[in-house]
Amino acid sequence: MKQVKSVYSAPPMHWVGDGFPVRSVFDYHHLGEALSPFLLLDYAAPTLFTPAAKPRGVGAHPHRGFETVTLVFDGEVAHHDSTGQGGVIGPGDVQWMTAASGILHQEYHSDTFTAQGGQLHMVQLWVNLPAAHKMAPPGYQAITADRFPTVPLPGGGTARVIAGSYAAAQGPAHTFSPLQVLDLHLPAGSQAQIDVQDGWTTLLVVLQGSLEINSSAHANAAQLVLFDPSGNKVTVSAQSDTRALLLSGQPLGEPIVGHGPFVMNSRAEIVQAIDDFNHGRFGSL
Repeated sequence: MKQVKSVYSAPPMHWVGDGFPVRSVFDYHHLGEALSPFLLLDYAAPTLFTPAAKPRGVGAHPHRGFETVTLVFDGEVAHHDSTGQGGVIGPGDVQWMTAASGILHQEYHSDTFTAQGGQLHMVQLWVNLPAAHKMAPPGYQAITADRFPTVPLPGGGTARVIAGSYAAAQGPAHTFSPLQVLDLHLPAGSQAQIDVQDGWTTLLVVLQGSLEINSSAHANAAQLVLFDPSGNKVTVSAQSDTRALLLSGQPLGEPIVGHGPFVMNSRAEIVQAIDDFNHGRFGSL
């Protein structure tokens, strides 16, 4: 059994652009290598947007050295980037963008969602890249909801496999290091047992509802549960209907040096990233 090390509460909500009201459930500035290979998770709880004439969102900005993973539960998000990729992701879809050597992108509410209004509910996760792949070509995976396998959990509930494998089901997302992303649905009263890798970083992010973990800790919406790496099981009891993300991955064991939208392994690489961006080497939209 993986023991619970700590439970953290997300700070108050802040806006990313004018379209994404988020709480940063965790980030590497505060927890560092304890999160590796994960860096940051922003959670946009269900928020109602009225119809508008102009799409809300965040304009063109750069990234280097990691991947962004956007999971949409409600609403629609449009993406365009400097590789020429783009599109709209809706409920159940996932966008897995590899910034790697450098990318410019922008994210907005889709035209349809903008015109009609509605509820937006989503997560954006940052996943670090190993040093050997930080300067790989950028890439983009648009993965539709119908491609994700869903596995029943012993004791109740289900796990939708986004990345990695679980109970012989393989998630469709390609990753650069061994990791697992599970979207958990746990009805009230369920007592599920989840298998995890011994020695891996393991994080449980409660998005909605309330959980008892290993009969020893409690977590509510917008809280992070950080486990000790040792052990190969986690048990959760749902106090109410709950949605949570289980994130588990092999630690990279490499320095983490970040500045804004760049995450590298040294200060010199950050300085180079800033210079490359300032001189237009990330391409254009």
